[in-house]
Amino acid sequence: MGKTGSFLFVVFAVLFLAATSQANATGEAQQKSAFVRLDRVTAFRPITNGIEIHSGSAVMLITALRDDVVRVRVGPTGQLPEDASWAVLAASRTASVAVTPESSGSDVGFKTAKIRVSVRKDPLGLSVTDLDGHVVAEQLPGRPIEYNGAAFRVYMKSPADEHYFGLGDKPGPLDRRNEAFTDWNTDAFGWQESTDPIYKSIPYFMTFQKGIAAGVFLDNTWRASFEFNKEYRDGYSFGSEGGPLDFYVLYGPEPKTVVETWAWLTGPAPLPPLWSLGYQQSRYSYYPESEVRRIADKLRSERIPADVIWLDIDYQLKNRPFTVDPERFPHFDQMIKDLKAEHIRTVLITDLHIADLPNAGYQPYDEGAAGDHFVKNPDGSTYVGIVWPGKAVFPDFTQRASREWWGTLYADFVSKGAAGFWNDMNEPAVFQVASKTMPDDVQHRIEEPGFTTRTASHLEIHNVFGMQNTRGTFEGLLKLAPNVRPFVMTRASYAGGHRYAVTWTGDNSSNWSHLRQTVPQLLNLGLSGFAMAGADVGGFAASPQPELLTRWLELAAFQPIDRDHTAIGTRPQEPWENGTPEDVSLRRRYIEERYRLLPYLYTTAEEMSRTGMPINRPLFLEFPNGSVDGQPLDLSNSGAFLLGPDLLIAQSPFPDEVDDYTVGLPPVGWYDYWTGTRVDASTGRKAIDNSAVVQPEVRIHRTLDTLPVFVRAGAIVPEQPLVQSTDEKPQGPLTLRVYPPTAIGNDCGGSLYLDDGVSYDFRKGQFLRMKFTCRLSAQGIIVTLAPREGKFAPWWRQLSVEVYGAVKPAASATASALDGTNAAAVSTGFDTELHRITALVPDDGKGLELQVAY
Repeated sequence: MGKTGSFLFVVFAVLFLAATSQANATGEAQQKSAFVRLDRVTAFRPITNGIEIHSGSAVMLITALRDDVVRVRVGPTGQLPEDASWAVLAASRTASVAVTPESSGSDVGFKTAKIRVSVRKDPLGLSVTDLDGHVVAEQLPGRPIEYNGAAFRVYMKSPADEHYFGLGDKPGPLDRRNEAFTDWNTDAFGWQESTDPIYKSIPYFMTFQKGIAAGVFLDNTWRASFEFNKEYRDGYSFGSEGGPLDFYVLYGPEPKTVVETWAWLTGPAPLPPLWSLGYQQSRYSYYPESEVRRIADKLRSERIPADVIWLDIDYQLKNRPFTVDPERFPHFDQMIKDLKAEHIRTVLITDLHIADLPNAGYQPYDEGAAGDHFVKNPDGSTYVGIVWPGKAVFPDFTQRASREWWGTLYADFVSKGAAGFWNDMNEPAVFQVASKTMPDDVQHRIEEPGFTTRTASHLEIHNVFGMQNTRGTFEGLLKLAPNVRPFVMTRASYAGGHRYAVTWTGDNSSNWSHLRQTVPQLLNLGLSGFAMAGADVGGFAASPQPELLTRWLELAAFQPIDRDHTAIGTRPQEPWENGTPEDVSLRRRYIEERYRLLPYLYTTAEEMSRTGMPINRPLFLEFPNGSVDGQPLDLSNSGAFLLGPDLLIAQSPFPDEVDDYTVGLPPVGWYDYWTGTRVDASTGRKAIDNSAVVQPEVRIHRTLDTLPVFVRAGAIVPEQPLVQSTDEKPQGPLTLRVYPPTAIGNDCGGSLYLDDGVSYDFRKGQFLRMKFTCRLSAQGIIVTLAPREGKFAPWWRQLSVEVYGAVKPAASATASALDGTNAAAVSTGFDTELHRITALVPDDGKGLELQVAY
């Protein structure tokens, strides 16, 4: 295009943006002058999949997407908002089931095979119940939906025994009851337990009342807020200062069903590469190159298993994304290769702010400017903000073309062998302004299938900016290497962003309260879809005491992402630093235990990728009826959580203060993971007539060397021999740790999933899946292995079956084919200290049955 054409294009763009801005301003002014209350039904119309309600000028459309999912959309002036979403999958958003209309003199509505939707006519009130009449969600009487201009609010009933979970990684207790929150992605360095908002906006939460769960999702990207029992002690509310009123109700009744439905609605997190479950070492920043090499050498010489070293912004030339400082890293390409030869991968930070460097040979700026890929001011000029490189511009990630261009920027690093990428600062963070972000009137261009092509203000796009940044990275990496699973970590995101990136809890601090915070934050993130998440181990801001670092590394061994990371100017925080030889030994031991548990951990991650089930789980998720009073067990066990379905980690609720504490256990029977002994369940809360213990409790005296871990009775947990990296082939048998059920007839089982850990070949059948069961008999126990599924060849030839809770050696052991043929005696061992019988059996993949008498 010639200079004249370029000039005319710019003029046209400015006029278009100005006109759009004026139209938006006119619409907003009209909305601000309006007050609309949906207080009574003035008309209604049943439709195939729901009902249309009118209340004066307002319209409400209630539809059933499935028998257990209802969507509610409201338009205050008679026109429904745009039917589009950054979060909800198109196939789910447009799903539909036929309903049965219902009507009476006072109510209208419909029912599905699982729920009933009723709208009281006057005053207007929406309720969703199951077919047994249990209230799933119900508007608060006397508080109809209200609009004050563009802003709206919805009030719902909150029974005294209902609890709320989710909303991402917002600090504070696990239960959101009696709390209030704002969704506005914020660079929150130095956040504390009462800080809000922080980095993410996930406007979704789960309700739980006496074993029955539901989900509520407000699909609105503007600044939104949620308050539970603050304005009304018997109510909660949610709303936004603008944008659509478009919310979903997801019925369980089991909490796990709600989790799976949330994954159906927004997609599950993808299967991560196996190496991302290994230990990861990071700081702000490792430089120069010699320091990176020293850290890698030290990890190996200290025999601390590790898979990743992260490079923060100081590897770059003057903090410019997609550059390398040639003085600090003169052999950058070779360094990545050398680390890989030591089975250590490199993850690079690539912030989204592009240095504003025209005519300087800086490729990201030159290409972005030429392709018109940067966010605009209202007058059509490119927005410029101050961030790490100084003046910077920002890709317009709501344009598909701009995301695609962004993805191409990774080609050089991918070709050099970088394994993963870190999208930080993407709230988006901007320095030297009070808001910490872009001005509200910055303009973003939406060019996306399913959306109307238009310009939107930053008020609408702010909360999805980081999500679309990571989407561009994830999709770009897939184009560059279609058969390699991308690894992208993000700080900011929106609901559904787990499809593109893993996350962490941001810039935490090296103190005991932040160690305690990791549990509720990671649990609520998992319930919100971000099951692959972690916290900066040891804390980011300041330096931890030796005991704090040791206890943090112990706890993180049982969390999804185990990354030790700290800030510039802090003391060294690697496992061999800041402690006694005993501390270093303990830190190594817990990281080693994580590597032994990798078969179990990876199997749990694969379940997450199919069902959305979190890796770390609150107790009520697996045991919704585990408490005698119907309340979530987590409320009285604030430091406890599950790793997968079977391991219960019982951190002290106040890890710096309390070494003696009580943990309430679900009444299914438990074993001590470290000693193999069955937990005494004879104490605890008793039945009303005092005849029996109905809520087992265990009294814990915690020491520095033991983080209490328990295993569910009836679990079979796969483990592997110790390796120093996930690249290393384990040497020896696969171990199956069998924890017998408490009684004959009780369930017992486990599973294992395996593939190459890096590619998508599992979609072509290159995976291995094993299922194990056990049952008690009058003589002992029978362990059954089903035939393997899939074509992937395992690394083992033998199985070491370990039966725990034994008090004497086995009298006999026999292994046979599943049809009872080829029976042969099996030699066994007995470990008195670990209360364990061990039997070594061959594994040809065809299945077998092992009978152990004792």
